[in-house]
Amino acid sequence: MHRPADLPRWVYLPAAAGTIFVVLPLVAIAVKIDWPNFWSLVSSRDSRTAMLLSLKTAAASTALCVLLGVPMALVLARSQAQVVRLLRPLILLPLVLPPVVGGIALLYAFGRLGLLGHYLEAAGISVAFSTTAVVLAQTAKVLPLYIVLCRSTFLQVPRELEDAARVDGASRIGAFLRIMIPLARNGILVVSVLIFLQSFGEYVYSRSLIAAETLQTATVGLSSFMGPNTNDWAGIMTYAAIYVTPILIVFALLQRRIVSGLTAGALK
Repeated sequence: MHRPADLPRWVYLPAAAGTIFVVLPLVAIAVKIDWPNFWSLVSSRDSRTAMLLSLKTAAASTALCVLLGVPMALVLARSQAQVVRLLRPLILLPLVLPPVVGGIALLYAFGRLGLLGHYLEAAGISVAFSTTAVVLAQTAKVLPLYIVLCRSTFLQVPRELEDAARVDGASRIGAFLRIMIPLARNGILVVSVLIFLQSFGEYVYSRSLIAAETLQTATVGLSSFMGPNTNDWAGIMTYAAIYVTPILIVFALLQRRIVSGLTAGALK
């Protein structure tokens, strides 16, 4: 039997209000969807193309986050070097920037006339209007959040365990692979799933770097606002449903017993 929650009754009132605040927009989406034509809209060629491209770009950006974010999070969690402490606020700054400002900053960095984009164009490497631009935009958007969440996961691993492994003769890399990664992998996995979902529907950064929608950039997020049916709100809500559906499926799987241990290990 489950014990009743030992909470004062007044707590449930703001909790209920917060629940309504979070759920109400989802209800609004469900109301606005053109249900009679929902399946034909979802299974249309444009919708399937957008879904497939979004899955590919989100997977690529998540892979880049793992490749770059895990080492960065580990450095931020373990290193006490002065330069790391100075860079830490700078790395986390994109989290508090308005999305439009972040998108413009990305354009100034990787656009055709940007700091780096100018040299890429001169070398014959075009980023704009390509799938690479979408992956780049998605990664720039979610990487700071990925670093913050992974850093929190690494901070939960007691440093004494690594020190004990070193005393027992393990090398620095051995202690990292045998102690740090096994204890943090559940949290890294859950964070990676959440970041994948965040990348899947990213729009603002991609819109800043891509001036027009093409077959190589027609993700779910961009198609919702840049497609030919922009003024068709039922169509827009359908794209929103396409985005929300995989999120609900993943969240449902995270609640199942098969991954309940992963979630508990990441959040405890």
